[in-house]
Amino acid sequence: MTQQEFLCRRQALLSKMAPATAAVIFAAPEATRSNDSEYPYRQNSDFWYFTGFNEPEAVLVLIKSDESHNHSVLFNRVRDLTAEIWFGRRLGQDAAPEKLAVDRALPYDDIAEQLPQLLNGLDGVYHAQGLYAEADALLFAALEKLRAGSRQNLKAPASVTDWRPIVHEMRLFKSPEEQAILREAGRISALAHTRAMQQCRPGMFEYQLEGEIHHEFSRHGARYPSYNTIVGAGENGCILHYTENESQMREGDLVLIDAGCELQGYAGDITRTFPVSGKFTAPQRAIYDIVLKSLNTALKLFRPGTSIREVNAEVVRIMVTGLVKLGVMKGEVETLIAEQAHRQFFMHGLSHWLGLDVHDVGHYGSDRDRVLEPGMVITVEPGLYIAPDADVPAEYRGIGIRVEDDIIITADGNENLTDSVVKEADEIEALMAAAKA
Repeated sequence: MTQQEFLCRRQALLSKMAPATAAVIFAAPEATRSNDSEYPYRQNSDFWYFTGFNEPEAVLVLIKSDESHNHSVLFNRVRDLTAEIWFGRRLGQDAAPEKLAVDRALPYDDIAEQLPQLLNGLDGVYHAQGLYAEADALLFAALEKLRAGSRQNLKAPASVTDWRPIVHEMRLFKSPEEQAILREAGRISALAHTRAMQQCRPGMFEYQLEGEIHHEFSRHGARYPSYNTIVGAGENGCILHYTENESQMREGDLVLIDAGCELQGYAGDITRTFPVSGKFTAPQRAIYDIVLKSLNTALKLFRPGTSIREVNAEVVRIMVTGLVKLGVMKGEVETLIAEQAHRQFFMHGLSHWLGLDVHDVGHYGSDRDRVLEPGMVITVEPGLYIAPDADVPAEYRGIGIRVEDDIIITADGNENLTDSVVKEADEIEALMAAAKA
């Protein structure tokens, strides 16, 4: 991601702010894993969106004096050679303006003194209240200091406005640079799913496939998954967010893998379901074909002017029609749809936004009826989950199947970012057979 990209985003936010205001955006704090060990640091997505800066104890302040004058200030940690020997390099203040294209950089330890000075005389401040306790404490302490100094001609901003609705609407539309990274995240994620299919054998454990997936991520420069990897074999595939990944995979099982890499902060998100043995049983294939038809139909329908809601309605119709034909559901298709009887087997949404967060930010509209526009990125993930104790023909019990791709809405349709990993049942079987040859 280029420096110019981050600068353009900051300028775009400033253009949406009222005159005589400031936006204060805090970095994520470090998170303790246990005792004195931290999780690998992951920056707050909004802070990253405007800076590309991956250190904690940092604050970006964007100040808009009027329509033609604004400036940016970064608070960040000072250089400390002793600390850097132990914990890694810090950018410091001298290098920050050139590296991050900010006007000034000040020590984070000085924020309690400097923030009131930056906010003095402004009419309002934009702040994500409730996100981090320390951030709230620092911001409101600065405001209180200004209010207490009114006799010294200090003036506190009168209003505090949440910047998240503005920023999250910006993040919903991906720039060409963002799309390129998401395209690569999709490619790497697809390679990992292909590897899992090729390596899978009966008798392996779910965590071994998880290891194959993460290995492929790292091999291509994506060190971390974008969310907790799901590897659910057999009945575990009916648990939507199953992450134990500790069961042994048996002959005759399906395995559902929901996994994506994170690349430069951006998420891939793919699900594939395939037979552990390399060959679908007839009942598995029947359910799989319904899910795949649902996905392929949705991929054809998603384009500018459509909504997740209306495409979901077509997917539900395909699912209910297919399940009625198999005897899994009983009744008239239209009646079952009206009663939302499918929710027993398809209980989650068809799509979500994708970007810096795997469940990315942005308003969906009422009941996901927002009209899609070019630059939006969404997942498409129909699934059917038939519980082991469901009142259905026995051969279908315990089957959980989801198939998921990521797409960019384009001017005339959509671009599938993840179709390089096979999903047609015959292609899956052929790939797995070739890997054993």
